[in-house]
Amino acid sequence: MAQWFLFLPQVRMGIDDVVVRAQAAESNGFDGIAFIDHLEPPGATGQSIWEAMTLATWAAARTERLTIGHLVLCDGFRHPAVLAKQAVTLAEASGGRFELGLGSGSWPAEFDRFGIEGGDDAKGRARRFAHDVEVIRHCWGLDGDSPLRQEPVPSQQIPLVLGGTGKTTMDLVRRYAQWWNIPSHQLARLDALLPTVGDARVSMQQMVGFAGRGADLAEVAAVSTRRFGHLGSGLVCGDADGLVEHFTALVDKGVERFYVWFADFAAPATLAEFSDTVMKVIAQSEGTTT
Repeated sequence: MAQWFLFLPQVRMGIDDVVVRAQAAESNGFDGIAFIDHLEPPGATGQSIWEAMTLATWAAARTERLTIGHLVLCDGFRHPAVLAKQAVTLAEASGGRFELGLGSGSWPAEFDRFGIEGGDDAKGRARRFAHDVEVIRHCWGLDGDSPLRQEPVPSQQIPLVLGGTGKTTMDLVRRYAQWWNIPSHQLARLDALLPTVGDARVSMQQMVGFAGRGADLAEVAAVSTRRFGHLGSGLVCGDADGLVEHFTALVDKGVERFYVWFADFAAPATLAEFSDTVMKVIAQSEGTTT
């Protein structure tokens, strides 16, 4: 059965607004929620954004069922031993509802602005990423008797969600990841990369311009394209029938999880209607074909 996560960048909204959306997602059948990890909103320097791990902890405390995660934490922002400890703590505190989403970093400007090494060195960030994934595994006790082992180790598996399409990332996906996520701006590469992920399950990030009941699809598409047209195929606009067709085709390809990013910034009413008219319809279809 397809899994549905709300992708909610914590930009230009209050923490209470985030909680309202998280709780609306939970009450309407979404499986999880994922945040972004930046020190400044990409392309919007000066706008407000909340810190990713703290917000995930607060969202976990204010929900009961949702899986909590990120697309994705920036590896360069945290020492891997610290991140390993944070992940174990949040996983335990949330009753096993935390997944560690991790990537090598996608916004060099914030590295430079805040004095973090590696901003313009993509290969260097990739090498660090590979090293840090290994360190985290050692800290979690997954690679034998390591001097880096931390106590307590996870009481249950913390799923590792690796995001990106680079050579190093894909190698790490095949070796260690429970999930591979392809970002919305790289969806044109999905078909080519699907056969290369090994045993990892496949998720994708999709921006949606949803034309609900009574909405004008052309108007929704125009507003969504004005806001997010730079995503190319990462943006899909449609009414419920069109989106059911779109996501069903992706399920048929082998995509098992969708991180849905709403062009109207995830209004709770949108989440409710999307659940009723898209998610539940696809679930019923999957139930009749298994």
